[in-house]
Amino acid sequence: MKILVINAGSSSLKYQLIEIESQKVLAKGVCERIGIDGSVLNHTGSVKAEIKEPMPSHKEAIKLVLDALVNPKYGVIKDMSEIAAVGHRVLHAGENFKDSVLVTPETLKLIETNTDLGPLHMPANIMGIKACQEVMPNAPMVAVFDTTFHATMPEYAYMYGIAYDDYKKYKVRKYGFHGTSHAYVSGRASELMGTDKIKTVVCHLGNGASISAVKDGKCVDTSMGLTPLEGLIMGTRCGDIDPAVLEYLMGKKGCDIHEMTNYLNKQCGVFGISGISSDFRDLEAASDKGNPRALLAIDMFSYRVKKYVGSYAAAMGGLDCLVFTGGIGEHTVCVRERVCKDMEFLGIKLDLKKNANPPRDEETLISTKDSKVKVYIIPTNEELYIARETLKHKND
Repeated sequence: MKILVINAGSSSLKYQLIEIESQKVLAKGVCERIGIDGSVLNHTGSVKAEIKEPMPSHKEAIKLVLDALVNPKYGVIKDMSEIAAVGHRVLHAGENFKDSVLVTPETLKLIETNTDLGPLHMPANIMGIKACQEVMPNAPMVAVFDTTFHATMPEYAYMYGIAYDDYKKYKVRKYGFHGTSHAYVSGRASELMGTDKIKTVVCHLGNGASISAVKDGKCVDTSMGLTPLEGLIMGTRCGDIDPAVLEYLMGKKGCDIHEMTNYLNKQCGVFGISGISSDFRDLEAASDKGNPRALLAIDMFSYRVKKYVGSYAAAMGGLDCLVFTGGIGEHTVCVRERVCKDMEFLGIKLDLKKNANPPRDEETLISTKDSKVKVYIIPTNEELYIARETLKHKND
């Protein structure tokens, strides 16, 4: 059975066609510059193809994707009837949904009510759904949310210390993000450990980074909040910060709240600290050459991860499994080493040789044989998770 996975951005659209039984990616690609001159579809199917066609909207982009999938030269299916359903990555479920959901007129209306909670992503996600509905009217559509894995958090974990009436009126609370990754990776950790009755901390570390505490297969806390700005220091995001810093800096810099929000999201993090880059490969290279700010950025990032690991172990009453995933989590040796250093008191003992040279893109155990806590590198596969969720809900 074939599932089409769609991840629609404001001016882009990523996709994968997945054969569920074999977990094989039959085709994938990205439409870029939607609504902008010079739009292009880079498609990888039976062969690679670059398709330069105007894409005034997501509707035309979806049409080009479907045409590419059935193209005699570089397509992978004969006709659209081979696609059993379409899974859409949707940023925000708000408090309306606790799970993935079949898209109906009623559920789509509820999804649209949460646009204010994700103003940069939600309009594009919704456009992607509507464009697919128009081009593929008979295919079931399933919305797979980035937040619902975290919907099992208890009230005391997701509430902020603001007036309760404002929480109820404006839905201001912690929601968490990267849910498809945390769900997939924690599930794989349970399979590797042979049980879901474990206490796992998942470190999804990339340009955007978040951590989740997963107890017995359910999320009990996560680092991102109302928006992806809360939590860890990231590529260009500041992470946790005293809210009074905003007013102080606005006065000093003479900027308004919109400019300050842009500053905190795009000019801070390891990029702002180092003054070099948000890419850890650049930071490592500069640090190796003695750049003190690059070293500081790496140390600050790793320290913040370590603190969350410790706090989530406390929240769960212990720790059985620590997992690294995402571009930094999977490929940056020094970060994993810094996070695990001096954590023997918690039962974490890293095998430095395994950590230094793990096989690329493979699930790997990097803790020592006598480590009480298993430490894994587990490459994430969000598209496969979305496909599985789509299959599960397509007949709801």
